[in-house]
Amino acid sequence: MSNYDCFNGDADGICALTQLRLAQPRKSTLITGVKRDIKLLDRVQPVAGDQITALDISFDKNRASVERILEAGASIFYCDHHFAGDDVTHPQLETLINPAADVCTSLLINKYLDGQFLEWAVVGTFGDNLERSATVLAKGLDVAATDLKRLQNLGIYINYNGYGAALEDLYFDPAELYRRTSAHSTATAFINEDAETFEVLEQGYLQDMAKATDSKPSFVSEVAEVYQLPNAAWARRVSGVFGNDLANQAPAKAHAVLTEKADGNWLVSVRAPLENKRGADEICRQFETGGGRAAAAGINSLPATEIEKFVQIIQDFYTG
Repeated sequence: MSNYDCFNGDADGICALTQLRLAQPRKSTLITGVKRDIKLLDRVQPVAGDQITALDISFDKNRASVERILEAGASIFYCDHHFAGDDVTHPQLETLINPAADVCTSLLINKYLDGQFLEWAVVGTFGDNLERSATVLAKGLDVAATDLKRLQNLGIYINYNGYGAALEDLYFDPAELYRRTSAHSTATAFINEDAETFEVLEQGYLQDMAKATDSKPSFVSEVAEVYQLPNAAWARRVSGVFGNDLANQAPAKAHAVLTEKADGNWLVSVRAPLENKRGADEICRQFETGGGRAAAAGINSLPATEIEKFVQIIQDFYTG
């Protein structure tokens, strides 16, 4: 029997798996990638009796592989918070899926484990830019405000590390970063005992964000702002966390960060207004490579000829 852990390479995916394997240690094959690499179950070639865990990747996008894996006689535990589509019922499939705008996979795993590794749940929730949910969750921790801020920063930094066109853009392969986080029962212990990793993430984040904050929006209205970043590794790394930062600064507006790709198309990150966390997924699913959740979504490859159409859609959606 073989075990496979398939998880999103962002903070939510890494912190969800960190909690789960601290509670339920298991030798497994790790399958992950950059944040936008979500069809991870395609890489699993199971035999009967294998166990597959899928965390923080859209069930809908992996539906065909779920059915293939179940037909092979393997079992799946699937936990996620993205749009799932129609239910699949099977005796070897256990699902824990909730697409609510204020929920993430780390929160779901925290509840599943009865809060055994609460600090890691808080880090993952902060990393998914659910500050309100994370703050409420953190009330169960006995930490000072300065220590809570460090946990928030860690979530932001781990999330930042997941963005890029390829693993070469990242400071750490998400599989390696997971190995480092899961070596510590608390996030505080990770920060204190693996200071080198924390510092690499922090310095990278601060340097890239400094470049991003110097950029000007290409479109501004009362309901939305759009930014276009160049084809550069720093821009690819910062695209998601920059969108989160913009959303936190102007919570009544929707924000989109477009990053140019080598082929001339654009990578898109969309953040719904924090005061109205809906619609980001609806907007992005109107394009061939789009998907996500209500509060935050994206398009993997938007042709330059469709930028104007995209801007009009986001403007119309939040004006109506």
